[in-house]
Amino acid sequence: MTQPTGGHGRQDGHGHHGAQAIDVADLRRTYAGGYTAVDGISFSVARGELFALLGTNGAGKTSTMELLEGLARPDDGTVRVLGHDPYTERAAVRPRVGVMLQEGGFPSDLTVAETVRMCAGCTSGARPTDEALALVGLAKRAGVRVKQLSGGERRRLDLALALLGRPEVLFLDEPSTGLDAEGRRDTWELVRELRNEGTTVLLTTHYLEEAESLADRLAIMHQGRIVVTGTPAEVTAARPGRIRFTLPEAVPAGRLPLSLEAAADGRRIEIRTRRIQHDLGELLRWAEESNVQLEALDARAATLEEAFLDIAARGEEMAETVSAR
Repeated sequence: MTQPTGGHGRQDGHGHHGAQAIDVADLRRTYAGGYTAVDGISFSVARGELFALLGTNGAGKTSTMELLEGLARPDDGTVRVLGHDPYTERAAVRPRVGVMLQEGGFPSDLTVAETVRMCAGCTSGARPTDEALALVGLAKRAGVRVKQLSGGERRRLDLALALLGRPEVLFLDEPSTGLDAEGRRDTWELVRELRNEGTTVLLTTHYLEEAESLADRLAIMHQGRIVVTGTPAEVTAARPGRIRFTLPEAVPAGRLPLSLEAAADGRRIEIRTRRIQHDLGELLRWAEESNVQLEALDARAATLEEAFLDIAARGEEMAETVSAR
């Protein structure tokens, strides 16, 4: 299980209602023409928790985020952010949340600092402009016009604006899209710091490594439904790990212990297993006793990416079992 960092009560938050920053129950959203983008999902996010919402394209992530941000009214079900309906009680929710949309629109002729100052004028208790820009590594770009920024710098500016009001809840829709590797790491570090200071973060991302690295818990959506939820470790634990190696020319795959379910591609062998330590031990004992040198030996647990691809491939049947419950 993911350990809590600091005293936000993230673990006890799942039990009693007051500790939830976000509560979603049986949420539905259907578009004109009858297309259902969000099909009866329920989840909650405890205060101070970082929750990642993952899914294939068209899974319903952005539609869900828009409902949570109060940009649209659900067709059915309820949303509560900090105890309020974000659509009907917008005035109570908006000053306490920060939103980073997938695409931010800025006046292109303003400078970076002017853009932040303009938004600060509409934000209660806004951070000083210099502080907001320093947080996201744009201090040296303050005097540059927005139209001269790179795509990654625009994403940083988006994040600076989302953080202006020192939000209690932060919605990040694909925050590191367009960032280079260094920018992505910087953003992760900043998001971690915010979470450790008590900010609740709900994040959508295409980068599974991002979710695996940052999230306390996550949910994977497919066709408008949540098909799995849990900590990254819980989600990956349900998937088999793998052991890979190459056998010497003189050793046929048929000599391997029968208890190991091995698939051979020439001399290259792969064992898929849910008992990785046990099977690796058995393989190494056999190799030692048989005096066989295993080349390019690699053993690893399943990654979140493998779990995600498995869910994407089996999404139809998983969504059906979820709806049948």
